[in-house]
Amino acid sequence: MAKESTLKNMVVTLTLITLIASSVLGVIYAITKGPIDAAQTAKINSAISKVVPEFDNDPSADKFQKELDGKSYIVYPAKKGSDIVGYAVESFSTGGFGGRIVIMVGFNADGTINNTAVLSHAETPGLGDKMIEGKSNFSVQFKGKNPDDYKLLVKKDGGDVDAITASTITSRAFCDAVTSAWEVYKLCSADTGKKEVTNE
Repeated sequence: MAKESTLKNMVVTLTLITLIASSVLGVIYAITKGPIDAAQTAKINSAISKVVPEFDNDPSADKFQKELDGKSYIVYPAKKGSDIVGYAVESFSTGGFGGRIVIMVGFNADGTINNTAVLSHAETPGLGDKMIEGKSNFSVQFKGKNPDDYKLLVKKDGGDVDAITASTITSRAFCDAVTSAWEVYKLCSADTGKKEVTNE
């Protein structure tokens, strides 16, 4: 004869199932965390080397954070010897069609944009994802431009940037992220200038 189910039995059974499931998830997390972190670091290092001039330091080891308008940005300084040759700024915008867009923007020491690289996005394939280099010429138009005299807005908004066809929202978000990176670069450049004056 089968045992009658009681509330106590059900609670004990559910508790055991929950404990076993959470233990299994914990083990899986522990096993996969290392490889996931390593893959993310490799992706960031690849983006850094793509967006800044040639360097001989380890920008990931020298990274620091800058605050701008209550948001935190990670900056990777690129150096040759003791001289800073550029900065890679990890920037973002939440204004994309699919939400958050994260990009790496590389600046030369003189403030010109060396290159950009998309780190993550959820934009529409075939439309918004054309912001990725190689899928269109959209990102190429930022190379070599100095935001002091190149308006980081799409032409529809009075700027100098040609928007991606049928993806103005994505284009605006990309420009917004580049603008934030530019403001962070200026903070870094001002700090470097202060250090040089102090050392003289």
